[in-house]
Amino acid sequence: MAEVWHRVNFRVIWRLGWLLALALGLLGLSLQAQQDAPRAGQAVVLQLEGAVSPATADYLIRGIETAADEGAGLIILQMDTPGGLVTSTRDINRAILNSPVPVATFVAPSGARAASAGTFILYASHLAVMAPGTSVGAATPVSLGGGGGGLPFQDDPAAEDDDDTATPDEREERARQPADAGMAKALNDAISQIRSLAEIHGRNADWAERAVRDAATLTASAAVAENVADFTARNVTELLDLAHGREVQMDGETTVLDTETLSVVSLDPDWRTQLLSIIANPNVALGLMVIGFYGIVFELLNPGALVPGTIGGISLILGLFALSILPFNMAGLALIGLGLALVLAEAFSPSFGILGIGGSVAIVAGGVFLFDSDIPGFEPSIPVLAALGVASVGFSLLVARLGMVAHRRRVTTGESDMIGARAKVQDWDGLKGHVFVHGERWNARADQGLEPGDMVVVTRISGLTLTVAPAQG
Repeated sequence: MAEVWHRVNFRVIWRLGWLLALALGLLGLSLQAQQDAPRAGQAVVLQLEGAVSPATADYLIRGIETAADEGAGLIILQMDTPGGLVTSTRDINRAILNSPVPVATFVAPSGARAASAGTFILYASHLAVMAPGTSVGAATPVSLGGGGGGLPFQDDPAAEDDDDTATPDEREERARQPADAGMAKALNDAISQIRSLAEIHGRNADWAERAVRDAATLTASAAVAENVADFTARNVTELLDLAHGREVQMDGETTVLDTETLSVVSLDPDWRTQLLSIIANPNVALGLMVIGFYGIVFELLNPGALVPGTIGGISLILGLFALSILPFNMAGLALIGLGLALVLAEAFSPSFGILGIGGSVAIVAGGVFLFDSDIPGFEPSIPVLAALGVASVGFSLLVARLGMVAHRRRVTTGESDMIGARAKVQDWDGLKGHVFVHGERWNARADQGLEPGDMVVVTRISGLTLTVAPAQG
């Protein structure tokens, strides 16, 4: 019966899996058909809202390629970002610089900002436009992996004492330098990159350097006055009107924009980008790894359950994939691994909660340090960490309670279980015979004669022979 039930379950799961795959395939084809609509004579609008991540980079790069392949007249990157990952920013800038279609970055709507990575993207674009009430700047890089040093920059008193002949200008310049060599390297690299972008499009390179070195910012009107942005526009329609006839630099050549007759169409993120953005969320990645671990543990504790192992395996693989595209700290990952190992040890070697609680603390601490909290959009979520901690503590307490209950219960196997057990005499001759106890036939002996069918109690066990006495009542 059990074998038939498992076979039926397998068939049901197999059919459901095929139906799910077919539904996802049809959905993907329909969305792809929508994305592949002709773009000729159109201004394609791409949205960058939130942190710059691998998911947004994938969406923007593929959007630029799609618009270029289908002959779009202009690509408008509408942006509102606090910053993000350096690698993703470089990938986006590379796609913009190599695009055969002019790219206009539009910091909008009012109240939006192009901070940190957004400043680099604005400088890389062929046309830089800002809506009234927006801002740009604060492009100072932050360290990854929790390394030392960083910003704001600090004075070096020791160096100042060693060189009393330094001029005030030299002292000021030295004070502006970061104490950490790694941060100095990252800072200089960022400065050279944004100055090169400024030179390509003829924008203010000196202010760009201040935005990186001193975290300087500008409002929309000030950005136009400082030659950081080309002009301000209230919406996309006004942007197209003001962009018509302007000259931009593309591959070293001057191109005159013709945007007067362009119609506006939005290219929204497809299901692939949306799925990637969910998986690439640091909090989701952390949750997937922990869920995957617990699912596999439950499958090992209950072989044949199938559901925990299936969900756990998929979650663990997705979590590891997210780690492969996100910057993470090895110390945080090691703490999480240690915490999960301690929780697993609690399950197989109950310590009445000590190992489990220690593992829960390690998991939460690892979650805090796993991703760099200085990068916008990649800081750990307190509710997620709290939920993981509560779940780990709950699991550990459950295991501890089961261990305590099992410790208090009477032993139900082996010799201890036989003592005091009731048995039925099968046959008897003199002072020995055979009795039936716990579904088994045993040799037995007694201090008195017994009759077949009498009920007896086991008082002692010696090898394979039981000593019995008449049962009372």
